[in-house]
Amino acid sequence: MPSEETEVVVVGAGQAGVAMSEHLGAHGVPHVVLERHRIAERWRSERWDSLVANGPAWHDRFPGLEFPDVAPDAFASKEQVADYFVAYAEKIGAPIRCGVEVTSVRRHAGRAGFRVETSEGAIDARFVVAATGPFQRPVIPPIVPDGAVPVQIHSSGYRNPEQLPEGAVLVVGAGSSGVQIADELRRSGRRVFLSVGPHDRPPREYRGRDFCWWLGVLGLWDAETPPQGAEHVTIAVSGARGGHTVDFRALAGAGIELVGLTASYDDGVLRFAPDLAKNIAVGDAKYLALLRAADEYVERNGLDLPEEPEAHVLGPDPECVADPRLELDLAEAGVTSIVWATGFAADYSWLEVDAFDENGRPNQRRGVSSEPGVYFLGLPWLSRRGSSFIWGVWHDARHVADHIVTQRGYLAYGTPDRPGAAPATQKN
Repeated sequence: MPSEETEVVVVGAGQAGVAMSEHLGAHGVPHVVLERHRIAERWRSERWDSLVANGPAWHDRFPGLEFPDVAPDAFASKEQVADYFVAYAEKIGAPIRCGVEVTSVRRHAGRAGFRVETSEGAIDARFVVAATGPFQRPVIPPIVPDGAVPVQIHSSGYRNPEQLPEGAVLVVGAGSSGVQIADELRRSGRRVFLSVGPHDRPPREYRGRDFCWWLGVLGLWDAETPPQGAEHVTIAVSGARGGHTVDFRALAGAGIELVGLTASYDDGVLRFAPDLAKNIAVGDAKYLALLRAADEYVERNGLDLPEEPEAHVLGPDPECVADPRLELDLAEAGVTSIVWATGFAADYSWLEVDAFDENGRPNQRRGVSSEPGVYFLGLPWLSRRGSSFIWGVWHDARHVADHIVTQRGYLAYGTPDRPGAAPATQKN
């Protein structure tokens, strides 16, 4: 059976795949976007019920469409975000095929391009863009054995407090997901323990401006990608309940018991690293540094923004930080559930090309991989700090599309229909 042919196959129709399709379409590059589920499926079915976007609607969107029925400074719900990408795909006429799973991608032998095997047949393509994003395989550290508590789930499987059995809950991970889930569980009346590791916690708003605005004017969205092997530090910021600054002292004051990094388990007892105070202090230092940088920017530019001296006052450490718990007997504390907000690992088992380093991570620079013709999109820090946000993915996709257009120009040189073709000039 002859295979289908196209210039570019984009794998995944989340925010990265939709952005990629827009830029390829603008250049007139034939392509198809393959999605095994629905457009933006992870927003719908792999997030908790009350999740909202971490950036305000005016900022965390694509340039070509505003969020309908969401105020500019409000935070879109997960369903509104998913609907937004469906609408955007319709607006740009993206050639998306849902319900099609890519099972393998292999380079052709003796000729250019790739064979893309799918659940609906094969496609031959000159270029392949892996736009499946970072949230592919939930990671639960092998610390607590099965059966030690009635329920252990990853944050991607958590939906609401009613889903969990009666009893106390340990939430492991103090990034945006862990903090919001812990607070929701506490508000539902549960006893909650929150395991806090290294983190960054910017102010949600300062002097009348959202932190997204501050990172923009201070040039921090363009921070360089950390070197390979550098420690990943999660960001603790929340758009829940209209948006608020994550304050671990306030969480402790409201009844959540903070503990250090979850380290080990033995015979019903969970042990924590003695690093809680350090982790809180480092997060505080980053928070205060951003406030000082914002104040300097206001003074330097003569802006009329209200002063907010109280934001600099942190207050004393709560008792659980000053005298941290290092062990927790799960049964004695009544812990019946553990929610692991511990991130994800990539799964590129279908991409059978030489585009990965010795640790299995994509070997790429700004999305352009070490395997000519293969690209990655939608990864944190793909090109800069902003790559993790919706708007950042759109700009990353533009760079990748421009690179593909440039390569098409080189490959067209000397062909019968374009004997003297020159490569297109790549945009910055």
